[in-house]
Amino acid sequence: MGDSSTQLFSVIVHSNKLSDISTTGFLSPYNASQWEAQSSLSQDPPLAGERKIMKASVVIPAYNEVKTIEEVIRRVDAVNLDKEIIVVDDASTDGTYDNLRTISKKYHSVKACFHNNNQGKGAALRTGFSFATGDVIIIQDADLELDPKEYPKLLEPILAEKTDVVYGSRFLDKSSQNGFSVHYMANRFLTSLTNAVSGLKITDMETCYKVFKREILNGISLKSNRFGFEPEFTVKLAKKGIGIYEVPVSYNARSRSDGKKISWKDGLKAVFCIFWFRLFD
Repeated sequence: MGDSSTQLFSVIVHSNKLSDISTTGFLSPYNASQWEAQSSLSQDPPLAGERKIMKASVVIPAYNEVKTIEEVIRRVDAVNLDKEIIVVDDASTDGTYDNLRTISKKYHSVKACFHNNNQGKGAALRTGFSFATGDVIIIQDADLELDPKEYPKLLEPILAEKTDVVYGSRFLDKSSQNGFSVHYMANRFLTSLTNAVSGLKITDMETCYKVFKREILNGISLKSNRFGFEPEFTVKLAKKGIGIYEVPVSYNARSRSDGKKISWKDGLKAVFCIFWFRLFD
């Protein structure tokens, strides 16, 4: 379960200013105060008596998603929410790198980060987290399986101070349960196993939609570089006694031919991660 305390990558931040900021070099994870992009989108003023408006950092890890990356960013950008969009390209080889450089100039709320070497989803998320300046972090995959229009529903329990962590469950919305097959059974098994060893009672541990107050990261040391992030983060929340609130989300499953990357090997690694992070880390 190795990890490094620093990562080599490049970053491009486009702001409203005439000059753009770019750098290549080493940056320690969670050093979130160094960079801040200014959104060009004006926000509606809060209404009298309205709950506190939070700024969201939407973190999007991407690897070989040239077909979907621009549409995902367009959909996230269209959500009426005070936000920044942090996209981390994990050394893609299909043109995502070049496409993202162009997209980041088009959308002023986007911070584009580029890994020089492929490291995995967990590593890409840690890089994204290190640049987050929002009150709340939303994890968004770079495919089109989940709909950013559901952000308000995901944020509501946090805004209402019911919880600090929200998971969007694909299994609470019965109408969206199509196209799961083997992945459906694997996800249910891994979630049940996580519940058994951690004492949680959730329905979808592997969901991409994990929404949480940024301060949660201050007390959790994340190490998984690849898909082990999902069980690691969940188990470590449970060990700290942090509750997880679930809301139903719609799900449009894609196949391996469409670009889905997780495999049965990742399922086996997830089982290992569940026990490792519960018992030893």
